[in-house]
Amino acid sequence: MANKVLEYKGHPLQRAGNIVYYGSMADKYIIMLQILETKKVKDMDVATKVSVQLQLTDPNLKSRDRVVKKSEKAGFWEAMDVASVWLERSLAQK
Repeated sequence: MANKVLEYKGHPLQRAGNIVYYGSMADKYIIMLQILETKKVKDMDVATKVSVQLQLTDPNLKSRDRVVKKSEKAGFWEAMDVASVWLERSLAQK
């Protein structure tokens, strides 16, 4: 069985620990979501504070120079809403 890439609104999602990358490294921009705080709801950890960063994928830039925009949201889905709008708008620019 092939590994299916998780997608949201047509862009791939990849998780590494408390960081989720949204978008493709082949594009000019990618979103980095970092889960900063969680709380227990029943037996699940739910994100309560998430950092959202729109980043350039250019490997020649220093990591701090790649950040185009950043924000903090009070939950993962709120962060994903902002992330999807930022990514769509950025990728639509020529």
